[in-house]
Amino acid sequence: MHAHLFALPLLTLLLVVLGWALGELIGERTLPTLMLAYAPPLLWVLLCLPALAWAAWRRLGWGMALAALLLAAWSAGLLHWRPQQAGTLRVVTFNVLGGARTTPAGLGSALRALNADVILLQEARFHTPTFETELQAALPGYRAVRAEEVLTLTRLPLLGTDTRPLPGLNRAALVTHLRWAGRPLTVMNAHPGATQVSAALRDPARLRRSRDLRAAQLDVLITLARRTPGPLILGGDLNTPPRGPAYRALRQAVGPDTFQRAGRGPGWTYPGLRLRIDHQFSRDLRPSRARVLLWRLSDHRPLLVEYRP
Repeated sequence: MHAHLFALPLLTLLLVVLGWALGELIGERTLPTLMLAYAPPLLWVLLCLPALAWAAWRRLGWGMALAALLLAAWSAGLLHWRPQQAGTLRVVTFNVLGGARTTPAGLGSALRALNADVILLQEARFHTPTFETELQAALPGYRAVRAEEVLTLTRLPLLGTDTRPLPGLNRAALVTHLRWAGRPLTVMNAHPGATQVSAALRDPARLRRSRDLRAAQLDVLITLARRTPGPLILGGDLNTPPRGPAYRALRQAVGPDTFQRAGRGPGWTYPGLRLRIDHQFSRDLRPSRARVLLWRLSDHRPLLVEYRP
């Protein structure tokens, strides 16, 4: 009888462990596990609530129900907490949705208040032809460089730029070579495509195509990062949750996930689905503070990271 009463908490714990393991270890390699890797992690927290209610009602299985909830909360970033201190290099990445929810003056004022040394914008094909000119006017002291729909603005000495096309239409990685603290610094601004998870049921072939195209785009970024010597930052709307083989490959090619090292909380940069898909990875730099800013100027939120040498 007691074994039967333990069934729901035990089943929930096993499902959470299995879902986490498959999404983390296999991820994008198969379509079913891709769904696990890209699902909003809060779904796993919600999955645990019936088991908790069952355990409270039956007064059995509390340990397993709590273990499932803690694992789900940990994987969702709800328990994430890192020490923070101010840094001397400030870099922000922000998908601006073409400026559809703001104005050049509004966006410029918000960005200027951050006192950032480097600004990485994605979806920066603005909806009005004068938007970019007006935005730059609102950010005096910054130089701007563009590749397709990504735009980098910096007030650091600019040594050179490079553009690497990504497979697919109108995608490119923008590489800027800067000088900071007396040494070279390379910054990559990129926006690889999203995996069309919403097409999973009605058009699996489309999901597979978007996955394969995205994998090819990430391969370009990974190869470029591996061939880039010295201090490096890769930032942007990478459409990559903080789990799975693709995320690990980026981390191995560049360096640590700065929010993982210096952030607090879940860090949802895409609040509509409670996802953390905008990132900064860094090499030969020490992230000292990472924050997701609660702006409403886009469907994404900006990620501001401070670094020390």
